[in-house]
Amino acid sequence: MAGKRKTNEAGSTNNLRADVLCVLGVLKAATADQIQRLSSPHLTHRHTTKETPALRKEARTASHRGALNDLRRHGLSVDGGRTRGGEEVRLLTKDGLAAAGLELDRGPEEMGGMPKSAGRSGASHAMTVNETVIAMIRPNPDLALVAGEPAEAIAAAQAFVDAPDGIGSITSYATEVALPATGTWRNPGVGCAWADLVLVAPEAGLPLLFIEADNCTEDASVIALKFDKYMRHFRRKVKDTDGQDEPMWRTRWSAPEPQWGDATHPPVLLVFNQVGKRPALQQMKKVAALTREHWQGQWADGFHLYNDKMPIVATTLDLLREHGPAGPAFWRFGRADRQNLWDAIGNPRRDAVLARRAEDARRRQAQEAAEREAQRPVCADCGTKFTDDRWKASIAVDWGRRDSHPHLCGDCKTQALEAERQAEQAERERQEQERQEEEEQASKAGGWLGRWRS
Repeated sequence: MAGKRKTNEAGSTNNLRADVLCVLGVLKAATADQIQRLSSPHLTHRHTTKETPALRKEARTASHRGALNDLRRHGLSVDGGRTRGGEEVRLLTKDGLAAAGLELDRGPEEMGGMPKSAGRSGASHAMTVNETVIAMIRPNPDLALVAGEPAEAIAAAQAFVDAPDGIGSITSYATEVALPATGTWRNPGVGCAWADLVLVAPEAGLPLLFIEADNCTEDASVIALKFDKYMRHFRRKVKDTDGQDEPMWRTRWSAPEPQWGDATHPPVLLVFNQVGKRPALQQMKKVAALTREHWQGQWADGFHLYNDKMPIVATTLDLLREHGPAGPAFWRFGRADRQNLWDAIGNPRRDAVLARRAEDARRRQAQEAAEREAQRPVCADCGTKFTDDRWKASIAVDWGRRDSHPHLCGDCKTQALEAERQAEQAERERQEQERQEEEEQASKAGGWLGRWRS
């Protein structure tokens, strides 16, 4: 029957299963809670009358758990162990990954690999990647679907809607993407970089952003080595479809020129989650010191230039959750203060300097134009200002000859020349008339004298 939703054994609808496939197709491993917060954020503000947080979570994730069970029955997902908090993790099977590719409209080579440690050791890295995506997107609830809930729940949903937006949707992201320094996209060489996340959101001014998540468990030197691999990939060139050498990454993604505040290579965002014992701030400082060759710019009369560099930006998951991409949560390596994401990966100091220079140039041009306008000649006859062409012609010297009427505008000069032509014509006619009269008089005088003599 048209309009009737098809349900499955566990009670989920096809639309709900499609939402789950899309989320798992991007994240590869996720909990029902994470899937719900991404695909149905309004449910976060429902069931607020339940007595405990556990009961509220059970209620708001029930439909997505049902969808996951249906996917498992169809061989599209499997259990992936549990998080350290005891939540069940779900993974896609090979068939599930193919089904998710259809929902996402992505080919197999675009789906990426499975996340690190998925289903093992609590999948802590995969969970941090997922939480980073949620903090970046900041999914807005549909207020119409929260109607009828207690006032505090509606107020919380409204506050979330009123807060600065995040970036993109789940389809804007990809996980575990190979960045081959050797080999191909489909078969990358050994030792290539694998980006935890790739964000493509040109509508938000972010044509390409790579994201690395760390739980403060790895040594800073290990993290720094990732950027060596990134740079090897960024500098690799291959033949594009037009036969020209292009950076390999540009054959898969595009970015407008100029990009990222004049940096040559795409930016990388590091998100630290304070799970391990290494302090996140110290990790940032150590990684910055070890990767200086990749990000440090050159001072150029008021700002830095970043030719052949990559912007490296760091934050913590807590700061990202608190402020979102639009807030002061991001530290660009080499800078003192935190900025929003766009300023952090860009070059606002350069933009400000160039804007001031452009404004100064505009003012100089305006002043010069005003001074020139004050010197513009005025027609001595009608008082009209000379046009630029007339002004130029009035002072031009052509083969030693000057303008015949330098103090007249074009129209008045035309009229003056016409008047002079008419005057000259009248003078010629007068002179001709006088000559004829003289000839007639001479002729008459000659005839009278001849008769007298005869």
